[in-house]
Amino acid sequence: MPRSAKDIQLIELKDTISKLNELILSQTRTMDSLQKTIENLRQELGNKQAEVDYLKAKLFGSSSEKLKAPFPGQMNLFAEELPDDRTLKIIEPEIIDVAAHKRERKPKATYEEMFEHLPRREVLLDSLTDGEKSCPVCGTPMVPIGTEIARTELVFHPAVLERVDYMATTYECPDCKDSLEPQFVKEEGDVPLVPHSYVSSGLAAHVMYGKFINALPYYRQEKDFENQFGVKIGRGTMAHWTIYCAQNYFSPMIGYFHRQLVKRKYVAGDETPIQVLKEAGRRAQSKSYVWLFRSGDDGLSPIIVYQYHPTRNGDAAAKFFAGSEPGTYINVDGYAGYNKLKDFKRCCCYAHIRRYFLEAIPKGKEKDYTDPAVQGFLYCNKLFEYERSYREKGLSYRQIYNRRLKDQKPVIEAFMAWIDKQKAPNGNRLARALTYAGNQRPYMMTYLEDGHCSISNNLSENSIRPITVGRRNWLFCDTTDGADASMMVYSLLETARANGLNPQKYLEYLLEARPNKNMSDGELENIAPWSPKVQACCVNKS
Repeated sequence: MPRSAKDIQLIELKDTISKLNELILSQTRTMDSLQKTIENLRQELGNKQAEVDYLKAKLFGSSSEKLKAPFPGQMNLFAEELPDDRTLKIIEPEIIDVAAHKRERKPKATYEEMFEHLPRREVLLDSLTDGEKSCPVCGTPMVPIGTEIARTELVFHPAVLERVDYMATTYECPDCKDSLEPQFVKEEGDVPLVPHSYVSSGLAAHVMYGKFINALPYYRQEKDFENQFGVKIGRGTMAHWTIYCAQNYFSPMIGYFHRQLVKRKYVAGDETPIQVLKEAGRRAQSKSYVWLFRSGDDGLSPIIVYQYHPTRNGDAAAKFFAGSEPGTYINVDGYAGYNKLKDFKRCCCYAHIRRYFLEAIPKGKEKDYTDPAVQGFLYCNKLFEYERSYREKGLSYRQIYNRRLKDQKPVIEAFMAWIDKQKAPNGNRLARALTYAGNQRPYMMTYLEDGHCSISNNLSENSIRPITVGRRNWLFCDTTDGADASMMVYSLLETARANGLNPQKYLEYLLEARPNKNMSDGELENIAPWSPKVQACCVNKS
């Protein structure tokens, strides 16, 4: 049956509608796909931004491990139920009420307090004319009745280099003068600090203090000497002074430090990279290491020793502490190289554990108690709160031991149980924090055994900081002799500073005393930083 024109037109319209529907469906699917792509890109961009924020914080942010915002009720975290019904193990230790830390502004120090150790000179002001000193009523000349301080100034006197020529007198026998064998005696005096050199003990100490305390490389000091005094002292010359003094005068004292340190029951260690350009059999770009070994919180005089080693192999620590008594406590970070200290009792560093959890807290989640990273951070922070309260109360080592068992042991047990229950995707920061904490499980409770043991390795981290700060300025050591000498100088300066001495004064004192390998330990003890004689003349007045 033939179709009418209307039927044909209707069929064409249906086909058109069908094609339009297919086109709309196709475009809808395309839009959905594009929307998913946009969401994925936004998520990826958010992750990238979070990574950038994290890197910025690491590079430019505060290094403090405290969260920016305080946690309300932080000390009661372990006795509260979390919002998502996930509960932590209930802990009921003795409650220590730690008062909130209020940063009270200290009263401004007076000039008398600030400058009491400086020499003082008074200048009498005389700016009034004779007319101004006359009575405005009767014209009678006025007489002085007293003085007061109108203002105070600090006057800077630049350092002075002085040339000192030691004159040797030659003596002749007048009776033998005209004989066949005239007799002469020439005064020799003391040998120079460095053979065939003009350097004095004070100048050498100043150069070493400039580099190793103020982080001024030799080339900057070379320019400074030339600009200030018009004297050319080459950087190679200064390096030679340091190496010679270290090898001949400092080495016996560092050996004595070593012998005293291995006798201590509480020690700590750390290590950091350093670059040495000229090492036999190694490329200039190879990474070497500075190892730090120091005394712990034992109430005795601090001892700090730095050593250069080509590698990070744990044999360096094992060799250094070869003479230590079994059962010595050592506080270190999670580096496995310290496992070679077989007879030592190793204490973990809760500051490192806490730092891993802090870095794992997502941006904006700092107050979210349901976030595992926040929970891990708070477990560690609770231990530090207890430690802070012990210090504020001035507890003895025995009292600290007793309180730790009562207060902190339940927290650590709950922390370990909490770690076992956590799961995180491999590779993210929370997973790294959980792995690090899990690896420290064998050492988490060691510090509870003795009140002298520290909860963290902050002593070592503070002692290694001068190396890391200096390294940004002098960048590398040229030779292994230079690296060894640098570590000896650092050891002396930092040990002196830890014992309350002026480090430059102590270095100069030591160069005047000139220790040598023939000195007994008793003689070296008399010139050690903790010696009463040294304390009397080198104490830091600031």
